[in-house]
Amino acid sequence: MWTEEKLNELLTTPSEALIEDMKKIEGDILVLGAGGKMGYTLCVLAKNAIKAAGIEKRVIAVSRFSDEYAINYLKSEGVEIIACDLLNLEQLNALPEVENVIYMAGRKFGTDGEEWKTWSLNSTLPAFVAEKFKKSRIVVFSSGNIYPIVPLSSGGCTEKDKVGPIGEYPMSVLARERAFEYAANTYGTKIFMYRLNFAVDLRYGVLYDMANNILNGNPIRVETPCLNCIWQGSANEYALRGILLADSPVYTMNVTGPEILSIKKTAKQLAEYLGKEATFEGEEGNDAYLNDASKCMEVFGYPSVSANELIRWQAEWLLDGGRGLGKPTHFEERKGSY
Repeated sequence: MWTEEKLNELLTTPSEALIEDMKKIEGDILVLGAGGKMGYTLCVLAKNAIKAAGIEKRVIAVSRFSDEYAINYLKSEGVEIIACDLLNLEQLNALPEVENVIYMAGRKFGTDGEEWKTWSLNSTLPAFVAEKFKKSRIVVFSSGNIYPIVPLSSGGCTEKDKVGPIGEYPMSVLARERAFEYAANTYGTKIFMYRLNFAVDLRYGVLYDMANNILNGNPIRVETPCLNCIWQGSANEYALRGILLADSPVYTMNVTGPEILSIKKTAKQLAEYLGKEATFEGEEGNDAYLNDASKCMEVFGYPSVSANELIRWQAEWLLDGGRGLGKPTHFEERKGSY
């Protein structure tokens, strides 16, 4: 039987590799944008790894904190909280100086019609943060969709491929990267550029979206026929371990699962577990947003949860009445319109 407590425990139990790396990380960890979908479990994962390592280190969660659940969860797990509007420079500059920063702040949905808000958070703010924390090691959350859509036969974009953002949201994410690159090249700031492609938490994600459509009898669009995704527990672990890889010039890594998942096949697997039938609309294309995570697998190892296990877990979560966050991924989007 799935419960919120069980899911959070799985997401925040550190691996031996993370525990050992935490011993090597010097200084405290400040997480900017910690109130988002991934942030609060990342903070608790860090806290648990510190405890398991038998060391002393602060984990400081910074966000506007609009989600009461995240606030209560962080407090219950002993994570320090600072409420802060990062776009308020007075509040930003008042944050404590720390050796390690994980930058998770960003805006995606609602971009269309309010592009200026997205650009302010995704491109203007990073320049201020990079200036404020130029002496820190910084893990910068970016996105795999700054790459172009590529043929399925390509196996996905590698870190060496040229970026080609489609639409204002991915363009603004690329601007975020460039702001931190400026700090790396100007101040020598050590940066780990973390290009994520679809984390799965069971309360949200590409698998949740597909399963929810199946339960509600809605067809699944297949113009984009394939995708990558990764268990959020592993995605957060790689971000924390990435602190040790931060460098100048910037160290860049694609973070996602090793598999290229067929939308149709995955939906049919979910439907079988759910006792429903999956329906589809549109004509399958032969290209998609795909990232090659070979470098990630080589450095950090394979995710602790396989894609097949995630698919089963996702169905079980919904059948057991698990809640959703109401934050669809819009994985079907091909024109960068969010």
